[in-house]
Amino acid sequence: MKRVGITGQNGFVGSHLYNTLGLNTEEYQRVDFEKEYFEQPDDLDYFVKQCDVIVHLAAMNRHPDPEVIYNQNIGLVNKLVASLERTGSKAHVLFSSSSQEERDNLYGKSKLEGRILFTEWAKKSGGIFTGLIIPNVFGPFGQPYYNSFIATFCHQLSHGESPVIETDGEVKLIYVAELVKEFILQIKDGTTHEHYTVPFTTSIKVSEVLSKLKLYKNLYFEKGEIPELHSDFDLQLFNTFRCSFDIPSYFPVKLMQSKDSRGAFVEVVRLGIGGQCSFSTTVPGITRGNHFHTRKIERFAVIKGKALIQLRKIGTKEVIDFYLDGSEPAYVDMPIWYTHNIKNIGQEELLTIFWINEAYNAEDSDTYFETV
Repeated sequence: MKRVGITGQNGFVGSHLYNTLGLNTEEYQRVDFEKEYFEQPDDLDYFVKQCDVIVHLAAMNRHPDPEVIYNQNIGLVNKLVASLERTGSKAHVLFSSSSQEERDNLYGKSKLEGRILFTEWAKKSGGIFTGLIIPNVFGPFGQPYYNSFIATFCHQLSHGESPVIETDGEVKLIYVAELVKEFILQIKDGTTHEHYTVPFTTSIKVSEVLSKLKLYKNLYFEKGEIPELHSDFDLQLFNTFRCSFDIPSYFPVKLMQSKDSRGAFVEVVRLGIGGQCSFSTTVPGITRGNHFHTRKIERFAVIKGKALIQLRKIGTKEVIDFYLDGSEPAYVDMPIWYTHNIKNIGQEELLTIFWINEAYNAEDSDTYFETV
């Protein structure tokens, strides 16, 4: 088992890596990191001593003064290198550098010089170092106006704002889950790679991205329809978008009922991407679920009885409660990386319809159990 610590574990990439490592407790033990350690040498040394692997992600991306970015990023590298030297660590250090290394800006300069500092440490100490040159990263839970233009566009569209394209260039992108896989592959490899260029997985114009997001807003955010997703990138972008809005204020969404003398008809989901639709009956007091997905799109629609649906984002403590009643049919969608359940809180049988965009595959279920 490898003991892995992540500086910046609560950041955009760091939280995804931290949570993904937590899915495999047989291979990895996570060593928690607090940003205050950089100001407390004893605590930083204690952290370093525990780690077989250190992934250095902590960095500043944006600030009105580029000098502040440069000084902050180089300062963090120097503090970590000093701790590695004090403790005599021979850990495998992985460093997230950037494709901006080649550009004439202080952020890129801080990344290049940081990578050189780690390289020199590894050569002197006998440690292992991997410097990853990373393209533009996007995915769920990115900070708007900070992590990526996609995070900004998603936030603006889901909050009633109108995105503006400043430069419509071709951008090379990697989805955060794909980047996490790259980190894990390098951790498993366990050898020095001073300059490893992480391949981008999508090249697309900014305007094309915005066009797709506007379509998702129209179909999903405004109409509740799951759009047709033609590629892995479409699914990744859609999952990013649907994690960008205020979930407690959006769900549950009331379903339209058509009633006549025969009874009622309710359309649960309109879609263009296939998948699996099922239903369950649940006796009073029973809870189903308590699991989460990392890629699947899932909808719960209550059509009879009373239910409590609960969601909690992995790595957080806040539980979101939704109370649904079949007399007013409604649905709640399950965002990725949110563990969820459904409980019959009524006196009669609960009838729930479930739709998910992938038919169940026991060998790749993308289902991880964790109590809400």
